[in-house]
Amino acid sequence: MHDLNGILINPSTPILRAVQIIDASPVKIALAVDAKQQLRGTITDGDVRRGLLRGISLKEPVSRIMNRKPRFATFGEDSVALARKMQKELISQMPIFDARGRLVGIEILEDFLKPKIYDNSVLIMAGGLGNRLRPLTDHTPKPLLNVGKKPILETILENFVNAGFRKFFFSVYYKNQMFQEHFGDGAKWQVEIRYLKEAEKLGTAGALRLLPKMKKPIIVMNGDLLTKVDFGHMLSFHQENVAHATMCVREYDFQVPFGVVDINRHHIRRIEEKPVHRFFVNAGIYVFEPGVMKNVPRNTSYDMPRLFDKLLKKKANVCAFPIREYWTDIGRLNDLERANMDFSKVFCP
Repeated sequence: MHDLNGILINPSTPILRAVQIIDASPVKIALAVDAKQQLRGTITDGDVRRGLLRGISLKEPVSRIMNRKPRFATFGEDSVALARKMQKELISQMPIFDARGRLVGIEILEDFLKPKIYDNSVLIMAGGLGNRLRPLTDHTPKPLLNVGKKPILETILENFVNAGFRKFFFSVYYKNQMFQEHFGDGAKWQVEIRYLKEAEKLGTAGALRLLPKMKKPIIVMNGDLLTKVDFGHMLSFHQENVAHATMCVREYDFQVPFGVVDINRHHIRRIEEKPVHRFFVNAGIYVFEPGVMKNVPRNTSYDMPRLFDKLLKKKANVCAFPIREYWTDIGRLNDLERANMDFSKVFCP
């Protein structure tokens, strides 16, 4: 059982502070208590992401997003039975109370289990031409450009390996032999790497039809992204929501540099000075159930927006997983420069 040091907050604490606690603590949870130390709610990574999707700002209090009726256990409960209950109910953390009803600690499911190794495969889309990064990509595919003294794709691979993933597919097209020369079969990283060679460019989704038959959900990621997203949380989110497809999204905002005038015919209704517009945009990371692959035509260029449109028209359960962690897309030279500046503090703290 873990103690409560550093994870107790009050319901008025800003969500951003709870995020910092969740990220820093091995138990990955914050507990909201009142002045009498009575538990009022729990805050997990999932609660934060669901709040973001509802438009709740990280500056707002945790009372807006906390789970007010968390499951809990009693101190001294049989650990085997508790672990089974947590697994069955998909609960990663559980507050513990003593016989007098006092909050005394927290149990986490990971303590009952062996280190998590996922049997799910990961597909990295690495076949792009990288035209916007020429002349750097004249002789080197974009995913093999160095950021922080190692190729972008190597950092992506190592992040997945550290998260417990061992089975990889690289979809390659432009200068595909360079990928095999660098990564081989993955033995250096103690993983399995297989290559899906595109005879012609297949777009951002076409390579899905080159995959062998899958039995478990597969993670798909663009090979020109660097992120610290928790892939395990993402996969759990997909499974807990019984999704057919999950798209990672990130918040994007821009400010109109003028006063915006709202008019009705020739009458001015209001003026908003330099408003900020916020959207969720596609972050280039996905989770798909095996049955989704049949929606992609064979040997045809096909992009992710078309695939998601098709799934939505079929009334499939399509979910969004908001990214709050570091994320950058390396599409242009200034993106590459920024990623190099960020690398040491984000990936080598």
